[in-house]
Amino acid sequence: MLRIGLFLLTNVAVMVVAGIAFFILSRVFGLGGVHGPGGLQYGSLAVLCLCYGMIGSMISLFLSKWMAKKSTGTVIIERPSNATEQWLVDTVAKQAKAVGIGMPEVGIFDNAQPNAFATGWNKNSALVAVSSGLLHTMTADEVEAVLAHEIGHVANGDMVTLALIQGVVNAFVMFFARIIGSFVDQVVFKNESDSPGIGYFVTSMVMDILLGFLASAIVMWFSRLREYRADEMGAKLASRDKMISALNALRPAEARPDQMPESMKAFAISSGQSQGFSIANLFRTHPTLDERISALQKLPAN
Repeated sequence: MLRIGLFLLTNVAVMVVAGIAFFILSRVFGLGGVHGPGGLQYGSLAVLCLCYGMIGSMISLFLSKWMAKKSTGTVIIERPSNATEQWLVDTVAKQAKAVGIGMPEVGIFDNAQPNAFATGWNKNSALVAVSSGLLHTMTADEVEAVLAHEIGHVANGDMVTLALIQGVVNAFVMFFARIIGSFVDQVVFKNESDSPGIGYFVTSMVMDILLGFLASAIVMWFSRLREYRADEMGAKLASRDKMISALNALRPAEARPDQMPESMKAFAISSGQSQGFSIANLFRTHPTLDERISALQKLPAN
């Protein structure tokens, strides 16, 4: 489960570049068609924002596997060199076949904390990786459940769905950022011409970042929802009891500082989430372990 952090990081970077592109095309080359007599042309702006927004999320999607490998130092198991590596490859192969997806790449990354992730731009070109800490602290049954959970993310197409949601969110962010930018340009900077002034461009780019942060609560809600779905798949492919045992095995890790790269924490199976409601919890990538276990306990035993 180490996907969303890098995805969002890449997306923000692309959105900033998109904002600069807006400035260059509109201000320097006079392109874009979003300004005309009377100011903003809302129809043209909406279409252009959707295009830019989807570009950002699609680039994030296609780069996700490469960035995950680089940031975690994942070593792909090309040829198993020991019994553990052979078991990992065989288990992932069995689970992938059970859900009808292509065989993912399988890898291990050096991290003392138990973690795992799956990523990739489509179901038949995925990567499943586990940390050295997970292999050292969990039983074979628990590791099997974690792998099944990650295969669940792949089989459910979570990354593609995330990309589509993020693309739509990007479009709304850029759209309203430019409406606010136009308002500030006219009211605060007293720009009375039909062409946008510097106030429009500066405000728009600042609002891209601020509104993007607030809108990420929507993406985080989907992230929490997908964890329940992946847990269900883990229970189906391994067993409900194995999945519950795996989540319980994460409790000691929840109390320790996370050693994952900052941009990857949203993907970690151990996420250190707090209990109860708070504004910060709106931006949680994972439900709490208690919430996930409670949901699993409602499933029939298998």
